[in-house]
Amino acid sequence: MPTFRSLLADGRIHFFDGGFGALLQSRGLPPGVSPELFGLANPEPVAAIHAEYAAAGAEIVTTNTFGGTRFKLDPTTDVRALNRHLAQTAKRAVGGRAFVAGSVGPTGHFAEPLGKLTFRELVAAFKEQILGLAEGGADLILIETQFDLAEAKAAVIAVREAADQLSLDLPVGVTMTFEGAVSLTGTPPLTFIDTMQNLGVDLLGTNCSAGPEQIQDIVRAMLPRLSTPLLVQPNAGLPELDEQGRTVFRLGPEEFARQCRAFAEMGAKFLGGCCGTTPAHITALKAAVGRLPWARPEPRDKSPLVLTCRSLSVALGADNPVAIIGERINPTGKQVLADELVRGEHAEALRLAQAQMADGASILDVNVGAAMVDEKAVLPALALALSARFEVPLALDTSDAQAMENALWTQPGSPLVNSISGEPGRMELLGPLCRKFGAPFVLLPLEGRKLPYTAAERIAVIERLLAQADDLGIPRRLVLVDALVLTVSSKPEAARHCLETIRHCRDALGLATTMGLSNVSFGLPARELLNSTFLALSMGAGLSSCIANPASARLRETLGSGEVLLARDPQAGRYIEGYAHWTPAAPAAGPAGASSGTGAARGAASTPGEAVISGDKAALLALLETRLAEGADPFALVDKELIPAILEVGRKYERKEYFLPQLLRSAEAMQAGFGRLEPLLLASGQAKAKIPVVMATVEGDIHDIGKNIVCLMLKNHGFEVFDLGKDVPAAKIVDEAQRVGARVIGLSALMTTTMVRMADTVEMLRARGLNVPVMIGGAVVTEAFAQSIGADGFSRDAVAAVKLAGELSDRP
Repeated sequence: MPTFRSLLADGRIHFFDGGFGALLQSRGLPPGVSPELFGLANPEPVAAIHAEYAAAGAEIVTTNTFGGTRFKLDPTTDVRALNRHLAQTAKRAVGGRAFVAGSVGPTGHFAEPLGKLTFRELVAAFKEQILGLAEGGADLILIETQFDLAEAKAAVIAVREAADQLSLDLPVGVTMTFEGAVSLTGTPPLTFIDTMQNLGVDLLGTNCSAGPEQIQDIVRAMLPRLSTPLLVQPNAGLPELDEQGRTVFRLGPEEFARQCRAFAEMGAKFLGGCCGTTPAHITALKAAVGRLPWARPEPRDKSPLVLTCRSLSVALGADNPVAIIGERINPTGKQVLADELVRGEHAEALRLAQAQMADGASILDVNVGAAMVDEKAVLPALALALSARFEVPLALDTSDAQAMENALWTQPGSPLVNSISGEPGRMELLGPLCRKFGAPFVLLPLEGRKLPYTAAERIAVIERLLAQADDLGIPRRLVLVDALVLTVSSKPEAARHCLETIRHCRDALGLATTMGLSNVSFGLPARELLNSTFLALSMGAGLSSCIANPASARLRETLGSGEVLLARDPQAGRYIEGYAHWTPAAPAAGPAGASSGTGAARGAASTPGEAVISGDKAALLALLETRLAEGADPFALVDKELIPAILEVGRKYERKEYFLPQLLRSAEAMQAGFGRLEPLLLASGQAKAKIPVVMATVEGDIHDIGKNIVCLMLKNHGFEVFDLGKDVPAAKIVDEAQRVGARVIGLSALMTTTMVRMADTVEMLRARGLNVPVMIGGAVVTEAFAQSIGADGFSRDAVAAVKLAGELSDRP
């Protein structure tokens, strides 16, 4: 039998299996029982489903290990052994008729800064599972139904570590699920693709979310830079409730196959199904599109390099605007910053970050090198703090290899490593780290002590370093060449050689470039004149980015006008926006297009309300102390500042200006601020009576991320929340509601197999004669489902849940 890798490059479309959970329930899986533990004790029904899919035409079947990490299993479970046995069950069941993909689902936990787990802890948990799957004979690992970029990246790194430990070639695929245009934590489809391609993933795509017609836009959004084989696994339509109260998917096999043909025409290499699909769906799908030829997609966007953070991508080179890499987070000559870094504080660095983003920096260079600063601890701590506050890719700038690695462990996307030179051993030390973390790096053409002055000398060094990178298996998509700017005051032809180097990288090597712009003018007067003129010449030569101070108005003017003249500003839109009112005496702020996406910089918060909106907990607490010292009324601070601000955050979330990370940051800041004021309110007798709400994830469901976010938001809006956790029986929910006098009950479920248990609580309330409104929510829950079980309302997200709770609690 050929290896799975042979399928990646042939000219055919291949087929994965379909849904598993509902089929396993029909074969005896009790509600609330772990499918993995059930399958371990009862291998026959699991093996039968695998065999049926293989017989239906699936060329890849997926193991019954979606929840196979330590976080989803009983603490006494031998995680590695369980995954090994379940992979072996699949292998035996298909008997060589199909490949086996080891299924790795979400853990249900977030990594810092969104959650409490470190990135390393996530990797360790995934690695434990993946070692078992590999030992059980899995032909590839499928990291599926991911909703957070950092967790997906952690799982990929775990695959690499497991493969290295076992000396295996272990292909890896990743699929993400989306809610509208982004994932739960705010990642657009293209940013997911960019990050995973930097990691060298073997197949990419989307699964679950909705039916084939509903996810077509998601797939289209993945295509502009996609060069990796595409996998699409839709649901069989949207979930509905039948007459017997069961969750069903109405889209039959033939119609499912017909609708999925669009994905084959878009270039999908692998097709399959998710919730509600059966072996019959796979048979119909293969019959409908199995004979269609396949060719690797040709990306429309030829960007040679892309940096990412959780919510946006910054593409460099090709037809993209020149990106400013803000240089100001560097303690050299900045005593306030240096002193704070020694103390492990970040306020000045965060201020500099905010200011640079406001001035148009789309990447932030982060350098903490100063006397008495422990870079190994300070760089990762600052990188994490910056990622928590701002949605912007970072350039990690250090010569300390351990500090660099520690910082790479904090980043959810693809940061820039600054830099790798020709210093002996540097490429061998840092190159594999960049490959492992999918982190592009600045290639600095320096060898030994002699500066390469001419373009020919620089190009020769670049070629040698590229050969080293090739030998280490580092893809060219991770290489950003520093053109090496030397000062023209001592080397008059230095600028010309730099321009020749930029042209060669663009035209002959197809690589993106960068430069330390201000070096060119060192030792000369009117440096901004030289810097801006050299920038204009470099843009014409093909420069992709520059490390500079974005506060320079002349620099921004040159960038804005240069992009128009290079036909990279459609209809001069950014230029007009920034310079419509420009005068020589009062330069405008400049085009806003360089720094984009959620989390874009705002000015420093000057009021408690602004601090809540920006999610700046430290600033909020400081501002509250100032206002209290000035004699402000605590009740007025809550009523006139904090509550209006958190309401505005909710409106931003609804308008898709904010996503989950921003919502969480603001909610946590609000919680901290209210925690400071609440004792004062109680002491003065001004505290309002809180409305009691009971929250729970229903019996049989162990997913509680969404419910926890709703709880946090409810607390911030003055509700008293009694959170019963996950997998909670209806009797316990109703008992607690009676005990606390609940005015509202909130129920959550993530799975179609558990959402039906929401009806248990509604029915028990009626049986006891209790008139407590019930609101429900969760990824698979709909308004129609809420009405069918007699619930009083449905909310799609945490902001809507707060509004609904307020409306329901006002009922007589």
